[in-house]
Amino acid sequence: MPRVKRGVTSHRRHKKIVGAAKGYKNLRGRTFKASHNAWMKAGINAYESRRLKKRTFRGLWITRINAACRPMGISYSRLIEGMTKKGVLINRKMLSELAINEPEVFKKVVEEAR
Repeated sequence: MPRVKRGVTSHRRHKKIVGAAKGYKNLRGRTFKASHNAWMKAGINAYESRRLKKRTFRGLWITRINAACRPMGISYSRLIEGMTKKGVLINRKMLSELAINEPEVFKKVVEEAR
């Protein structure tokens, strides 16, 4: 059986990983061992952040709605409670957009929820 040299295969694999880590600082963007660790960590962080982003945005929408409600004399929790009882089905993202871009429409929603 002839001898198999694996230099080409491993070089191609290393080049792919180092290319993916292009732009990383110092050895993390130049050497295989360091760039492989950095690339794996970046993938894990990206995966977690895609889920975390949804939580972060929901918190932002709630903060915006609360800030828009307070001058009208109602808190966020009372607004959501009132909307639930009246059967008003507007999600938090759209409520936040209404509060920013359409304050008069938002005011009508608040009055309806009272």
